[in-house]
Amino acid sequence: MSIPDNNPVLNIAVFALFVAITLYVVYRVSTRNSSTSDYYAAGSAFTGRQNGIALSGDFLSAASFLGIAGAIAIHGYDGFLYSIGFLVAWMVDLLLIAELLRNTGRFTMGDVLSFRMKQRPVRAAAATSTLVISFFYMLAQMAGAGGLVALLLDIHGGIGQALVIGVVGVVMVLYVLVGGMKGTTWVQIIKATILLLTGALITVFLFGKFGFSFSNLLAAAADNSPLGDELLEPGGSYGKSEVTKLDFVSLALALVLGAAALPHVLMRFYTVPNSREARRSVVWATACMTIFYLCTLVIGFGAAALVGPEAIKNAPGGENSAAPLLALNIGGTLLLGIVSAVAFATILAVVAGLTITASASFAHDVYANIFKRGKAEPAAEVRVARLTAVAVGALAIVGGILANGQNIAFLVALAFAVAASANLSTLLYSLFWKRFNTTGTLWGIYGGLIASLVLVFFSPVMSGAADSIIKSVDFHWFPLKNPGLVSIPFSFLCGFVGTFVGRSKADPVKHAEMEVRSLTGIGS
Repeated sequence: MSIPDNNPVLNIAVFALFVAITLYVVYRVSTRNSSTSDYYAAGSAFTGRQNGIALSGDFLSAASFLGIAGAIAIHGYDGFLYSIGFLVAWMVDLLLIAELLRNTGRFTMGDVLSFRMKQRPVRAAAATSTLVISFFYMLAQMAGAGGLVALLLDIHGGIGQALVIGVVGVVMVLYVLVGGMKGTTWVQIIKATILLLTGALITVFLFGKFGFSFSNLLAAAADNSPLGDELLEPGGSYGKSEVTKLDFVSLALALVLGAAALPHVLMRFYTVPNSREARRSVVWATACMTIFYLCTLVIGFGAAALVGPEAIKNAPGGENSAAPLLALNIGGTLLLGIVSAVAFATILAVVAGLTITASASFAHDVYANIFKRGKAEPAAEVRVARLTAVAVGALAIVGGILANGQNIAFLVALAFAVAASANLSTLLYSLFWKRFNTTGTLWGIYGGLIASLVLVFFSPVMSGAADSIIKSVDFHWFPLKNPGLVSIPFSFLCGFVGTFVGRSKADPVKHAEMEVRSLTGIGS
């Protein structure tokens, strides 16, 4: 199925214009990036407002723009639960993580976790967790790129989609290599601003079509959906059986706890000069995302009303095509071109943020502090980070090709579950539990990481369901699609038991130093 009146040349032109402008901005704002502080944290030179907008840009991924709109259009009320989970998650960051993390670490999550532990094993575990989570998150973004390409450029062949996913990956690596964290941050700010304006524009257009009445829009969406009035009620996706209800609880737990453990979100707190600006970052990010998620509610139900769930599911890209198809319906090829450029920009910016996080973790935690035992030359460390960015970009391209066609909001939810399972327990224990030790840290990270990955592999995500990644076989034994309900408590349990089992004792002096530093910022 191709889109009538779609103009691939216009879509490509708008996207190319965005890439050209942002690459120019990245080049202009980038310094030599010769020091690790410049490359990893932009010299901590951004204000809370700037970093908050960039945070929202980093967080409002293809899942937010494409996946959630599609989930609302198809599943109604249950699709909007993604938005609620993503938004509430920032309260955990604001109240428990942002200020303490900014005061304690320098560049990566590994700085915090290893502060009072044995450096080498804990940094290795933190780097492993960061790389795995970043890869999961990248899968979602690159899968979104593939679906969007199929829809907008009318490319249906797997080879053609793979080539364009490759182009997206190459441009993303260029952002990171040329601009470092400073350039990437400005890309996030530009992208977040355009995304919010586009979402607001489509929302106003939609309200105009329905007499500026939200009730009229909802009624039209229900009339045009196979679910009827059930589209507006809980249970359209997660209320059909006891298993799906448990799946919803698992999803909610992963979404609410996952944001506070995502490495690329945590790393953004180091780009501001102090903890006060870190808190302001979260407030600004939450405000931006509140506006955007309210827009997605209107966009999702608008797509159900004007395009129809069947047309969305049958289009290239499936559920992820709801927002672009709606743009074509209400604004023609010009608005479709703008929306396509914004969606591509969203993917580029988020994957660039993930890439710099993954490369920083490997270069800073593994190369500088494990291989070089903290004595690496800054220029050599930055060079290793750039080489890692190229390797991560290549993996993202391959993973995106393999994951092409999956619902990206769902894939991001899996990344949230893995992040909350591997990182949250150890972060909270490290910051708040005096007795916590190296063994507990390693058990918490590896226990949660392995549990979440094993449960995902043996779940209906991989096999045994109509929408599984591997459809030809059935080897699943775990009934839930999201592992958070089991893997997150298991991680906390592993960290707790490991602390008492381990022979290594907690260092009370280092804990006292960490406590003072995290609460006051002295020495940060």
